[in-house]
Amino acid sequence: MENAVKMPAKGAVYGISRTVDMSYEQAVDKIKETLKGQGFGVLTEIDVKTTLKQKIDQDFTKYVILGACNPHLAYKAFSEELEIGLLLPCNVCVYEQPGSGETVVAVVDPGVMLGVTGRDDLGPVADEARKKLQAALDAL
Repeated sequence: MENAVKMPAKGAVYGISRTVDMSYEQAVDKIKETLKGQGFGVLTEIDVKTTLKQKIDQDFTKYVILGACNPHLAYKAFSEELEIGLLLPCNVCVYEQPGSGETVVAVVDPGVMLGVTGRDDLGPVADEARKKLQAALDAL
C-alpha cells in the first residue's frame, strides 16, 4: 500500500510513546507545556503533513516533530562530546493514528541515542534527560 502508515517494527525500542485521550491539537499544546515544566524548550517544529503536501503533493496524517532541548543537559553533553550535536535536539512526535482518530505522543529515548557514541560516561546525562522526558509524557 503506497500511502499506508507503518508502525515501528516489533522490538524497535528507541522511544517511549503514549496514546492520549485528547485531540491532536490539544496534545501538541499540552506536550509543549509539560516539556517546558521539565526545563525543555522547543527549538524546532516540523509539520510533516503540510511539508509532504507542499513538497511532493502527498496527503499524510496530522504529524509534528518537535525538537526539544534542555539547555543544562545539552551543555553537559557538549562539554564531553562536541559532535553530540548530531544527536540533538531530542525529538518528540505527535501524530493522529490513521483510521482510529487516536493521538499518539512519542519521545526519543536519549539512552538509545547517546548509546551510539559508545561513551558510557554520557550515561548519567542520558538518564537525566530520559527521566525528564518521561515526566513530561506522564504529565499528559
